[in-house]
Amino acid sequence: MSEVLEAAPRPTAAAVVVRLAEPAQHEAVGDLLERAYTADYAIGDEYRASLHAVAERAAEHQVWVAARGEQLLGSVATPRPGRTISPLARPGELDFRLLGVDPSARGQGIGRLLTRHVIDLARERGLVRVVMNSGPRMLPAHRLYASLGFVRLHERETHVVEGGTLLAFGLDVTPDHPTDDRTES
Repeated sequence: MSEVLEAAPRPTAAAVVVRLAEPAQHEAVGDLLERAYTADYAIGDEYRASLHAVAERAAEHQVWVAARGEQLLGSVATPRPGRTISPLARPGELDFRLLGVDPSARGQGIGRLLTRHVIDLARERGLVRVVMNSGPRMLPAHRLYASLGFVRLHERETHVVEGGTLLAFGLDVTPDHPTDDRTES
């Protein structure tokens, strides 16, 4: 007769939470963004400096992080209510910038979680659309945005950068249907 042993419970992964970055984390967020952007693309010194300007960005806007405990997995910046973060946004729209996921956290849904967070912010603020620019070579990001329902805004693609024209994307939102909980395991 064989004995059946109960397996010990496995520890569950800590939840990923989206929250505002703390001032003590600004340098770590800048480092995360640099890793995220340089993992696939060559960037210039000026852009690298802008990625690291987290404290300056947080003084004027909101810098969000996706974190599992103390581990930072990704980040995105949004304007404070009633403001914009880029010239792309029009009245009634929420724009966002610098969505980045640490290369070690890719494939875990962190970019999707942060983008959904931005969409939910727009709904909470009673706005009708979320917009953003993306570099022409950032194809994985473009696929993410398309999978969430974003469409190209060709008429707003006027800003030329090294490598081509920045692409513009938008998603119309309704105030009564949040995308999901902002916590993911």
